[in-house]
Amino acid sequence: MDQTDIVTALQRQLDDTLREADADLAARYPGDRTDRQPIHTVYVPGDRVSADLPRAWGDEALRLLTAYAPDAATLAAALGEPVADIEPIYPLIVAKLQREPIEDLRIDFEDGYGRRPDAVEDADLQSCLSAYADQRTAGIRPPWWGIRFKSFEAPTRDRGVRTLAGFLAGVIENGQVPTGLTLTLPKVTSVGQVSAMADALDALEEALGAPAGSIGFEIQVETAQAIMAPDGTAAVAAMVHAGRGRVTSLHYGTFDYSAGLGIAAAYQSLDHPVADHAKNVMQVAAAQTGVRLSDGSTNVVAFGTAEQAFATWRLHADLVQRSLVRGIYQGWDMAPGHLVSRYAATYLFFRRAFDPACSRLAAYVQRIGGDVMDEPATARMLSSALLRGIACGAFSQAEVTDRTGLDQDALTGLTR
Repeated sequence: MDQTDIVTALQRQLDDTLREADADLAARYPGDRTDRQPIHTVYVPGDRVSADLPRAWGDEALRLLTAYAPDAATLAAALGEPVADIEPIYPLIVAKLQREPIEDLRIDFEDGYGRRPDAVEDADLQSCLSAYADQRTAGIRPPWWGIRFKSFEAPTRDRGVRTLAGFLAGVIENGQVPTGLTLTLPKVTSVGQVSAMADALDALEEALGAPAGSIGFEIQVETAQAIMAPDGTAAVAAMVHAGRGRVTSLHYGTFDYSAGLGIAAAYQSLDHPVADHAKNVMQVAAAQTGVRLSDGSTNVVAFGTAEQAFATWRLHADLVQRSLVRGIYQGWDMAPGHLVSRYAATYLFFRRAFDPACSRLAAYVQRIGGDVMDEPATARMLSSALLRGIACGAFSQAEVTDRTGLDQDALTGLTR
């Protein structure tokens, strides 16, 4: 047998040997998604929801910005950033707060809402459904919207399922699952709860006439059991796959997770070492699965004076930038004032990435020389950064095309 025959035989043998592994890899790790991801999630308790909530949050954020930082120089001083960097994004922040102040809204029936009589929660759920319907009619419902219901832990499971079922029955019409619908499963402590959530959605889809597998959900990682199983393995990695393709993202729960590990209240923060460990595990578990990651929140919401607002904005902006540097592109916002620092920090991050990303990507595509020799993996992330910047409004597709010669389809292609 000559070398060609040996190679051909080996190729066939390896194809046969690895066929199952290849299929498993393709199914479990399809790669990162390239569609838009919200840069934040706003949580509002179920008894405080109103039809005009998105506009009210935007108006309050604009009021704070106008009152305390009416120009780019003042906002730059508040954030500790160069005025030259804030000047081009200041009008972008104002426009965003006017046009789309909230990207992702989650009405909360869990910790932010508490335990209440069934009749009360049922009534508040109906108010939530009415508010979402009115927002849709008015054209102000955020692109992503939904609820966080109570956990599948034994004490709250029945109420959680009741709210989940009632909500889905109220938003699914004629078997059509509306775009942007998002569900959050909190306080997950076992892989079995994720499987049970998938089972519950199987049953609810059938009952409501919705297509099988059409409803996804987020896993909120806020317990030690979600990070490490009793056998020492990373439970969250198994949870990603236990959802049978329904898991859309992993959200870090700052305060429950920190408290569960014994961190004193004064030090519970999304930049604490225990938070970094949890999110590092989450990040590895979600990598290349198409499941996205979201950081937690800060509970500092002091905006009573200019001095307080400046301190809160700087703290929040620093935390947002920190998450972005670590590859976590979403987080929670707890008050209207956080919208200012959320958009300021996000726009700064992507605009600072714009020039080097465009130059390096253009050089990669044209195969010309330069000071950095990028590989395909880097080109994927350069393209991804530009797509994320376009999606959040930090810069336009036209600006990117002008600098790189690449349209959105070409950028998306490079992410693969």
